[in-house]
Amino acid sequence: MRNVLLFSALLLLGLIGSQSLPHLIGPAYAVFGDAVRILTMIGLSFIMIHVGYEFDIDKSNLGHYGWDYFVAFTAASFPWILVTLYFVFVLLPAEYWWTLAAWKETLLAGRFAAPTSAGVLFSMLAAAGLGATWLYRKARILAIFDDLDTVLLMIPLKMLMIGLAWQLGVIVVVMVLMLAVAYILLHRVRIPITWPWVLGYAAGITVISELVYKSSILIDDSVPIHIEVLLPAFVLGCAVAYTGNGSGGSGEHRHAHAAIETKTEKRVAKIVAAVFMVMVGLSMPGIVGNDLALQEKPVAADAASTLHAAGSPDATGSARKAGTTDQVGRISSSQPSMGWLQLALHVMGITFVSNLGKMFIAFCYRREAHWRERLAVAIGMWPRGEVGAGVLVISMSYGIGGPIVTIAMLSLTLNLLLTGVFIYIVRFLTRPLPGYGEIEG
Repeated sequence: MRNVLLFSALLLLGLIGSQSLPHLIGPAYAVFGDAVRILTMIGLSFIMIHVGYEFDIDKSNLGHYGWDYFVAFTAASFPWILVTLYFVFVLLPAEYWWTLAAWKETLLAGRFAAPTSAGVLFSMLAAAGLGATWLYRKARILAIFDDLDTVLLMIPLKMLMIGLAWQLGVIVVVMVLMLAVAYILLHRVRIPITWPWVLGYAAGITVISELVYKSSILIDDSVPIHIEVLLPAFVLGCAVAYTGNGSGGSGEHRHAHAAIETKTEKRVAKIVAAVFMVMVGLSMPGIVGNDLALQEKPVAADAASTLHAAGSPDATGSARKAGTTDQVGRISSSQPSMGWLQLALHVMGITFVSNLGKMFIAFCYRREAHWRERLAVAIGMWPRGEVGAGVLVISMSYGIGGPIVTIAMLSLTLNLLLTGVFIYIVRFLTRPLPGYGEIEG
């Protein structure tokens, strides 16, 4: 568990930096924020290429993955629904409970609770020595589907805010095409897979993502096109052929991964994961000085653009062009102010209900795993990170603020800080089970 403790400390270091560096650096933080964003994207791409390389599916039993997708959909939807209900019926005055504006704002702000941070989860599970377990394989599928659902469900939410936009349709089409490529070319493309090459692939995916985003702004800055790097990186990893020449048996599986199982490869992967942890912490938007005053404040466009790479395009232009900035945010500004104790209680409440929404997974896969393994998968899906922060940045760019966003941001930060605790619980649950068989790792 030393690696887990190390990664947890690096996350904490990054979080401290995200709150202190803007005040220390001043205006130059915009440039620093861009560097953090790019490094976060490259690190996530590197991790997801390796995840895709180790990913395999049984094409003769696709119905099984349909069930996985449904389970992942609940993992992305239930936390969102519970948090939204909490926002509306606990934080808002009763006169706003049945107004469309209140539901639009809270549905968007509550979406932060949906996505599991795939990069953080995979890095932590590998650091805990669980990379060869059923838990890791199942969490890998569910976390990827979870993040895909988050991106897809953001599209109708953005339509609620700005109306129909052709760019949103383009994003859906591109995502479907990439998934088709991953399925058709699964482990058929023979390209190098050692760390210098993978780092180059990761940087290339990041550059292409940025170019598409910047070009779409030149065409129409109201709704930029941004394809989160998680999906193309995963697809590339899926397409890379194994180095073995057999038919896919366990012996070939070990040979196929020999290229990335050397000491050098493992050392570089650990360094990349460690840097990624720091970058995730640094990617968190500032809290003190922005929203903790519990007043309605417009958020600078720089803040939104800084985190668009986490799957959250800068929505400031779209809100401005659609004329929504005057209307959106009125509900959030009507929230009553609250003291620190009340704020802390709501943060714990939101954190509890958002993680409760992930627990449906523990009731699934009864024929595949012991209840402890299923519970471990559910808890393993609790870590949130850069994608959830990106959703909150979108919310703030539309003018949503007040205690709702403050509580959401603090809850996200608390959840991120507890990632090491979650992984420790998962490790405890996956100890050898007497009379049931041993769990690897």
